[in-house]
Amino acid sequence: MTGFGKSLVELKGKSITIEIKSLNSKQLDINTRMPGIYKEKDLDIRNLLAIHLKRGKIDFSLQLEYVGEESNFKLNKELALNYYQQLKELSANIGEETNTDFISVLARMPDILKSEKKEIDEQEWLEVERGIRQSIEEIDGFRIHEGNILEKDLSKRVFMILEFLSSLRPYEEKRIDIVRERLSNNMTQFYNGTYDANRFEQELIYFLEKADITEEKVRLKKHCDYFIETLQQSESQGKKLGFISQEIGREVNTLGAKAYDADMQRIIVQMKDELEKIKEQLLNIL
Repeated sequence: MTGFGKSLVELKGKSITIEIKSLNSKQLDINTRMPGIYKEKDLDIRNLLAIHLKRGKIDFSLQLEYVGEESNFKLNKELALNYYQQLKELSANIGEETNTDFISVLARMPDILKSEKKEIDEQEWLEVERGIRQSIEEIDGFRIHEGNILEKDLSKRVFMILEFLSSLRPYEEKRIDIVRERLSNNMTQFYNGTYDANRFEQELIYFLEKADITEEKVRLKKHCDYFIETLQQSESQGKKLGFISQEIGREVNTLGAKAYDADMQRIIVQMKDELEKIKEQLLNIL
């Protein structure tokens, strides 16, 4: 969701610079800065940004510079004089020299220039809107480039989870023998070598059925395939991918709970690590 767009709108007697910066964020957060005469279009600008950018922390800046002889801005003399008196008093209080350049300071004070024009005409707004759309297109270019990188990274991590899933198979077969031997030894010690072999087999089968991970493996494979399928769609799917990653996490956690084997647990920890990285990256996707 990161990007930067800038455009320059040249009008008669004025030059308008539009800058839009987008950073990653779970929600849409728009901050606008512009001269007072454009404040009436603040809602229109916000709606335009919301429609095209959808998510992210958006900083919008519109700067106006008059390039002709005439200007719609006039010096607010009353306010400037008030600022001047306060600056002189402050200078005297802190012992600064009286020859301080107050004029350059006053020029940067808020509202020192006031506009005589109360609203912009429709033609000017159309030009400004065109500049905003141009800046948005530049941001989209950044986002598309970032998205291509993220798509490759996410695909790689999902395929790694599938590879880890496949690597569980030999340990599954081995753990049956390990569990059988462990239970047999415990039963022999507890009953001093005499116990019902049939009952032992029934308990072993019951345990192995509870520990069976076939269904979890099938569901995890389907969730991963669905994730890749959704990732390749052209529309924005960030939230949907987030939901799918939650389903992947549930199956991985269940596999961990049913593992009963140190080697399997190590593999599942690696799967969880890849999944956490996927979730972090999903916060950057629309």
